[in-house]
Parts: sequence; structure tokens; C-alpha cells
Amino acid sequence: MINILLPDGSKRQYAEGVTALEIAKSISEGLARNVLAAKINNNICDATMPINNDSTVTLYTWNDEEGKAVMWHSSAHIMAEAIQFYYPDAKFAIGPNIERGFYYDIDFGEKTFSSDDFKKIEDKMLEIARKKNSFVRKEVSKKEAFEYFTKKNNEYKLELINDLEDGDISFYNSGNFVDLCKGPHIPNTGFVKAIKLLNVAGAYWKGNEKRKQLTRVYGISFPKQKELKEYLVFLEEAQKRDHRKIGKELELFAFSQKVGAGLPLWLPKGAILRENLENFLKKVQRKAGYEQVITPHIGNVELYKTSGHFQKYGEDSFRPISTPVEGEEFMLKPMNCPHHCEIYKLKPHSYKDLPIRLAEFGTVYRYEQSGELHGLTRVRSFTQDDAHIFCTPEQLKVEFIAVIDIVLHIFKTLDFKNFTTQISLRNPKDKEKYIGSDENWEKAEKAIIEATEEKGLKTIVEIGEAAFYGPKLDFMVKDAIGRKWQLGTIQVDYNLPERFGLEYVGSDNNKHRPIMIHRAPFGSMERFVAVLIEHTGGEFPLWLTPDQISILPISEKYNDYAEKVKNILQDNELRCVIDYRNEKTGRKIRDAEMKKIPYMVIVGEKEQADNTVSVRKHKSGDLGTYSIDDFMSMLKKEISEILKY
Repeated sequence: MINILLPDGSKRQYAEGVTALEIAKSISEGLARNVLAAKINNNICDATMPINNDSTVTLYTWNDEEGKAVMWHSSAHIMAEAIQFYYPDAKFAIGPNIERGFYYDIDFGEKTFSSDDFKKIEDKMLEIARKKNSFVRKEVSKKEAFEYFTKKNNEYKLELINDLEDGDISFYNSGNFVDLCKGPHIPNTGFVKAIKLLNVAGAYWKGNEKRKQLTRVYGISFPKQKELKEYLVFLEEAQKRDHRKIGKELELFAFSQKVGAGLPLWLPKGAILRENLENFLKKVQRKAGYEQVITPHIGNVELYKTSGHFQKYGEDSFRPISTPVEGEEFMLKPMNCPHHCEIYKLKPHSYKDLPIRLAEFGTVYRYEQSGELHGLTRVRSFTQDDAHIFCTPEQLKVEFIAVIDIVLHIFKTLDFKNFTTQISLRNPKDKEKYIGSDENWEKAEKAIIEATEEKGLKTIVEIGEAAFYGPKLDFMVKDAIGRKWQLGTIQVDYNLPERFGLEYVGSDNNKHRPIMIHRAPFGSMERFVAVLIEHTGGEFPLWLTPDQISILPISEKYNDYAEKVKNILQDNELRCVIDYRNEKTGRKIRDAEMKKIPYMVIVGEKEQADNTVSVRKHKSGDLGTYSIDDFMSMLKKEISEILKY
């Protein structure tokens, strides 16, 4: 007999060789009907895998993220089997689950595959699913694996096998499809009840532009048809909120192939939006004791070799820039931190000087693969709202809490209400992966955990997810339609102070290494603006929106009064535009609504005579007539209440 420990703390005894599915049946038949996979001693496995030793077991259903991931991975195999039926010569590369759904990269040879083929593949997938074919795992030798895929003439699988260790290779078989796969998978195909293929795109093998371009087919599956219908409604809403679409409509940003892929151009309205965000954070940072710095867009290669960024980002960076001086090379800046370390080193520091908080909206450059570029969320040039805090070990917790306060203020101001935090700690069983003393790691991890507890944050802890140089805290935000984004990160770093030889003189008159905190509440301006656009649907808060007021004269006779109103508003730092078009007022109102301008001011004979304005609010309709001063006071009050800190 073996002992099984369940998540509720209960212990049960079973015969050796019991499976997670059998354990579920012993608890309830209903649970067993819904188990998709299991975690056995921290490894996610097939629910049908025999358990031969005392173990801790967690059962996963569709209600768990892990359960969804396994079902979507299995759905990729079902899709591959369906495609294989219609395209027997297709070569399958990789088919993983992703955050929502799955994809498979496929070489169709001389044949083409498009969205026109989706319906027949979906129908075939459902036919396969209804057969309830089991997913059967088989351990194979490297030789067997090579022989099988050599017969299949599949160079992609052969390349993958070449990188695997003998004794660590497995196949999965379901129905008429066999795949090289480490699993895990759902017990059988019958759990899949609803399927939708979503998109087809090109993808270079292993993300390398020099390799062959494959066809990537995306899909998603559900255990109920109702959930698929709900997801399609969600997708429709997500498409309406697509930041690329809204960004074009509101004239915020653009891309030009002549400028270069992944290099955004901020248009006048987008520049105002971005500047407002920067000024907002700069004001918060000034109050919190940060000092603003500016560093170059390039740096000597030796700087990034010292920091380790050349080794880490070298392959993903633009090629070094050679100068007329022999052997001298510069790089487009991949990170701001090395520059800030050099600023710290410019003069000696005492413990009385610390903490030193250096902030910069610094633009950095990474050569992302063209197939991975996506609007503002994945670009080659982006500006980080970077800051680095140099502090003593005793100051770490206080500084960490202060950064959390800034992030929480940003989320509150921008109406990000639904978020969790992830504490990433080192794996104590694999300390060789990390640098720094046990004492420093223990202090840093304790400080982060205590800081989150003091702030009452909803947290999850991930062991082994720390950066090699220190633990970190990431903020996971859900937007208005439930999508999860990683926004804001705080990282503790012992590595760079060591690599750059940073020091301060302590109260004992000895030299010590400062601890470095990296923090970026926005992350990058580009990605944050993209998320903000999709979160708000382009309906920004008044303080942030590029055009706050649209002035609508009812005829040309009142253009001069419209100009007078505009000048008064602008002199009071309110942003407005005049719609001079010879259109009916109703049309002007509709167009201002479409542009998501928060307020409309209508001026005509009565308003001009009384020195007033007739006010409408976006989506709220007519607010009545105001004196210009009262209207300005109302707007300023709305802005000040949001921006209080």
C-alpha cells in the first residue's frame, strides 16, 4: 500500500499502481468524470499514470488553469489527426497549448491551407473527439524515435529528437495519430465537446527567419458548447478593443515599413497621451524621492559585457555599431540598468546617502523576430519607465513597500481593479542557479513576503521562478473583459552591484555592496498604452485623453465665439478642438462621440449672448448650460479628484 496526501490535508491509502483517475473515483464519480490531469509530487502528469510511491496528489479539472492547459495540448493532437486525414503528406512540427487555446506548426509542402479549410477540420475534430480515443503514452529509445520519424520523412521531429537525451523520450498515440510528446494529456478525446479554429498564420521554424516558414493553425476547445459561444462573444469584444484598430481610429500611433518593422511612430494625439502618462508618473516619483536622469541610446559593448546583457540579449539585439576607431563597438541600448550603475559609481557614497533612487524614461532596443511583432505589445524600440534604487539591506523592505504603493496608486488611478501578485523565489534545492549569499537571499525573500503581507496583497508564490540575481514581485492585472496582463515588476538584484563593483561606506566605516531594486510600474510605455487602450476601449479618463473637449459652433457665425471659448480653456490647460465643418450639429455630436471625446461644448446665438456654453458628456447626453468658469471648475475638479496622491 502507498500513502496519498491530498490538497485538503487528508491522507488515503491505495494499492501500489493506483492512478489519479482511480483516486478521483474513490472520492466521487462526479469528480472522476471531470478529471483531466493530476499533479503528482509537483509534476503535472496523465491522470492515468500509475503511482508507485507515497505521493502528494492534486487533481485538475477544467476549472483549473492546469486542466485547461492539458486539454488544449490534447486538442492540438486532435487537430493534427484531423489535418492528417485530409493532408496525409503534411509534416507536423510543434503543437503546444498557449494562454488561450493551442496551435500547431505544420509544413503542408506544395499544398496550401487557409481559413476556408476550417469547417471541414472542425467537423473532423468533433468526429474524432466523439470516439473517446485514449491518449496512450509510450517510452521509446532515441534510436526508435529516429527510425519512426525517418520513415515519416519529418525533419522537424528529427531535429527535436536530436536535442533530447536517450531515456527521456516518449510518444503519445490517440486514434490514428502518433506524436513525439512529453505530455501530459487528458484521459481520452471525449472531454472535448466544442471546437473552433481561430486563425492561420506564417511562423518560421524555431522562430528563425533563416529557417523555413511553416503554417501555424490556431484553435481553441471547450467541454461545453455554451462556453464556446461565450468565448466567441468575448473574442468579438476583444476585436472591438484591439489597440491597433483603436490606435488607428484615434490617430495615436502608426508604423511605416520605410522606418522599419516594430518601430512605432507616435502621432500628435498619441504623443499627448504618452506625455500625460509620463508626467503623471514623474510627479508621483518626485514626491517619492526619485531623481530623474537621462542616458544615451547607445553604449560601448564593454558596458553590456560587464552587466551580462551582451551575453543575455546579444542574439536578440541589433548588431554592434563599429566606429572609425579600430576595435571600438557600440550597441543600441538593450537595458537602462548598466547606465544607472555607472551614474552611481561617479562618486563615493556613505550609508547616509542611501537610498539613491534614479529614474528614467529610457528607450531600449531589441531585435524581435518579425513574426513575433504585434502592434505596440511586441516592438523593437520601447521606452521603459525604469528606476533603480540603491539601498542598504536594512532599507530593502521599506523601499519595496514604497514601490508597491506607487504601483497600487497607478492601478487605482487607471481603474485596474482586478489584479494578483506573484512572488518569485529561488529553488532552495538548486542554489547553483543563483548568485549571492544564502543570508542575502533569505533577507530579500523575507522582505518581499512581509511587504506583500503588510499591504494585504492577494499573492501566489512560485518557487524557482526568481531571476538568477534575486527574487521579484510581478503584478498580474485583469482588464475590463477578463484578459490577464503582466503589468509592473519589482526585482531585487545582488548581481549588478557585484559586477560593477558598487560600494558604500557603512556606519562601521567598512565598504559594503548596496542592494539594487529594479522597478517599472508601467513596464514599457508602448505595451502599457496598448493594454490601457484595450482595457478602456479607447475611452480614456479626462486627465489622460488627448482631446478633452470638442467645441461645436452651430454655424459659421459663431466660429469667433468658439475661438474665444477655446482660448480661455487652453489658457487653463484644458485641451480642446473646434469642429469648423459646415455640418449639422447632430452630425458633429455623433462624430465627437465616435472619437470618444469626453465633453462636447455647443455654442450658438444664446451662448454667445450670455457668455455661456451648452455642455454634453460622452455617452451621457446633455448636461445643460454653464458659464465658462463653472464648466472649467467642473472639469478641473474631475481631474484633481482622480490625480490625488
